Amino acid sequence: MFAAAVVFELFIPDCHTLKQKRAVVRPMVDGLQRRFKVSAAEIGMQDKWQRADIGVAVISGTEGHVLEVLGEVERFVWSFPEVQVMDQRRSWMEE
Repeated sequence: MFAAAVVFELFIPDCHTLKQKRAVVRPMVDGLQRRFKVSAAEIGMQDKWQRADIGVAVISGTEGHVLEVLGEVERFVWSFPEVQVMDQRRSWMEE
């Protein structure tokens, strides 16, 4: 079994309220869950209206599949023009 996680630190410059932030972050998290069948959630900066931390976890039977899914997840997050990815970190889970 192979498991990995990626955390994205996002900056959302056009948001001026938490409601506006939610309108950007929610479709991203829902899209990640629906399209890639991964576990995804906003994991930090919930009280900041222009910042968000999104965490995504992937588990698979092969390392290659985990890497493939993580690559697709990264491209998906980077495709949102309304957000700027400030940082992203991958980590592998040990058995």
